[in-house]
Amino acid sequence: MFHDGARRRSVALLTTGVLALPAVAACGASEEGNVPAAAQDLAPTPRDLVANGSTLTWAIDAVPGTLNAYQADADTGTTRVAGAVLPALFTLDDKGRPQANPDYLESAEVVEREPRQVVVYRLNQKAVWSDGREIGAPDFAAQWRALRGKDPAYWTARNAGYDRVAKVERGKDDLEVQVTFDKPYAEWRSLFTPLYPKDVMGTPDSFNDSARTTLKNTAGPFSLKKVDRKSGDITLVRNPRWWGDQPKLDQLVFRKVAPKNRTKALTAGRVDLAQVAPGEAERISLARRDKGAKGPLAHGPGAGRTPADALMSWAVAHGTEQEAAESEQLAREQTREAVVAYAAEQKSLGAYEVRKALEPSFTQLALNGADGPLADERVRRAVARALDRKELAETVLKPLGLPAQPVGSHLALAGQDAYEDASDALGSQDTAEARALLAEAGWKPGQGAARPKNAGASGEPAEGAEGEETVGDSGNEDRPGDDGGEYIVGEDDGKSGARGGPMLPSAVAAGQGAALWRQADVVARQDGDGKTEQGAHAQQGGPPGAYAPKGTAAPKESESPGAEGAAGPLAKDGLALTLRFVVPSGAGSEQLRAVADKIAEQLEKIGVTTAMKKVPSSGYFTDHVASGQYDMALYSWPGTAYPATDGRPIHAKPVPAADGSLNVAQNYTRVGTDRIDQLFDQAVGELDDGARKKLIKEADARIWAVAGAIPLYQRPELVAARPSVANAGAFGFATPRYQDIGFLKKGAKPGKQDRKSGS
Repeated sequence: MFHDGARRRSVALLTTGVLALPAVAACGASEEGNVPAAAQDLAPTPRDLVANGSTLTWAIDAVPGTLNAYQADADTGTTRVAGAVLPALFTLDDKGRPQANPDYLESAEVVEREPRQVVVYRLNQKAVWSDGREIGAPDFAAQWRALRGKDPAYWTARNAGYDRVAKVERGKDDLEVQVTFDKPYAEWRSLFTPLYPKDVMGTPDSFNDSARTTLKNTAGPFSLKKVDRKSGDITLVRNPRWWGDQPKLDQLVFRKVAPKNRTKALTAGRVDLAQVAPGEAERISLARRDKGAKGPLAHGPGAGRTPADALMSWAVAHGTEQEAAESEQLAREQTREAVVAYAAEQKSLGAYEVRKALEPSFTQLALNGADGPLADERVRRAVARALDRKELAETVLKPLGLPAQPVGSHLALAGQDAYEDASDALGSQDTAEARALLAEAGWKPGQGAARPKNAGASGEPAEGAEGEETVGDSGNEDRPGDDGGEYIVGEDDGKSGARGGPMLPSAVAAGQGAALWRQADVVARQDGDGKTEQGAHAQQGGPPGAYAPKGTAAPKESESPGAEGAAGPLAKDGLALTLRFVVPSGAGSEQLRAVADKIAEQLEKIGVTTAMKKVPSSGYFTDHVASGQYDMALYSWPGTAYPATDGRPIHAKPVPAADGSLNVAQNYTRVGTDRIDQLFDQAVGELDDGARKKLIKEADARIWAVAGAIPLYQRPELVAARPSVANAGAFGFATPRYQDIGFLKKGAKPGKQDRKSGS
């Protein structure tokens, strides 16, 4: 995949995906190195077994608003098109590691470190744009000037990395590009991928407008033929000037198919490849299992009806009460029609198979530390310590047959070089410790006041709560108090306690915080053998996790049941400890809502009341998460091969803006520290791989310690594919190799693919 930081890290993901492979514990690096929790599932096939010609249709959510990957509204569709038609100097392998792309590079290396870092790119002499011009230094220089952030006329989303470059110039010949850095930049491989021609990057007007709807000059295995916004098709054709392995397909079509319409598109045979939701994946699996089976299906409409139900229905339909009989006869006819339609759909879905792996992204629980009870670190840590992350991961992944290991890092995923589990900086699940933290923070049982119905995060009525309609409330229709999109978990009367304003940590909490930072230091300084470096912080030691200060007792037995029971609701100064949990309500968000319900159950055990607020999916992120209108929320960040670059804006300490507002960048939890920022700044300029990895781990340990974002599980990636589709499906970390994608030759079977193979 491209390192399009502007796109990949600026938009969080809402729904959960699916990706499966051999289960491997999410642990630190071993002598053998990290192993991905699940392998990619592509039907890998040598090129000589893939047929030449034909068209493959690949579903995307929408026609992208721009084809310029460096603009703020770039999306997955942008990335797909750019990946097939533009130069990618570095691509990612199946472990998420950047690899030089020989189609464009003969070599790329740091040739000087002092007095300034210099990187020299040696280009493939065959690499040309579709207009016949060689790819060269003018294209690199134009992209650097556009993205370095010094000219506001360029509407760029981010300038990370390019702002550290001092100059870009021609080397000893036209095939050599020399990039000199003003400040050291360890993740320089993230730059110039994708690379646009100078006629796109050369002026603000061309950058802002020319590449939004078309790409006239390209240099990939495919060229852009047409973007049809009316039909929703983006058609790519073979690039006649392509110098590498020739594409197996004549045409590659990206077709707009909204997620809610995927089943319809599959049953109609309109796509060959499409990411699907778990429910759709299950239907495909059932369809393949039922091929050739006789009799009615054991699933679908009416399948759950017992003989007694059928007898009762027949009796009512043929009874003497005319109105009831007519109603039942209509219902029976509708059921028969639904059964027939479902069976026809299942027959069509049997033409596909499900390829699954783990997506390079993870879902986290975000705790808004801007105000309210979660402004107190002790409360955030208590919430985090109450979570059984293993159970939450299993809720999503186990039904899909995928390895269900909690994610142990905010900055990398299992299998990547930078991955090490630093969650010990916070501590494992411990209900008693969570209760002790809340008790130290002043939250006691049995002191609550009634919370106004439909209250928002501050205790005032939530915006839009009055008369609000709950959209797509799958699985929660029977919740008490669920008449305004909000319900209080564990309450039958729909009432709860009020909420107060910000709560600041006490002096005692400062002592607890110091102990926790010492523990974070210990975790961050452990080497690969589990030994601890001897240093000022390490020598001080620290308790293994987020513990309350010494002498703080957990609630007494009379106040709190055992670890498996539910604690009574907690309150402080007459205000109930109620956290507003915002969840998306639309189709496709069922997994998030299931996880949210599990979290609410786990928090109930420590006396935290959860007010579940369902909001339309269309505004979930922008109107609630990004704007800070939540206490708790679930969303996902894509993984990255460049954690120092991409991690900083997500975890940077918010700073006051000139207008008095808070500039949070992408840190929607609004929790951060100066030290975390310093560690990112040091890591991004550290050219020694080992030293940089230690800095990344220390930053991650401290992010765990502040307990603003709690990683839960790696998202699943489920892809419906025709069995004849080769070298495509659930890619995992890896960048698609578009020229290898195609259909199997007649009689051929997929086998292990050598990415360097030709033909």
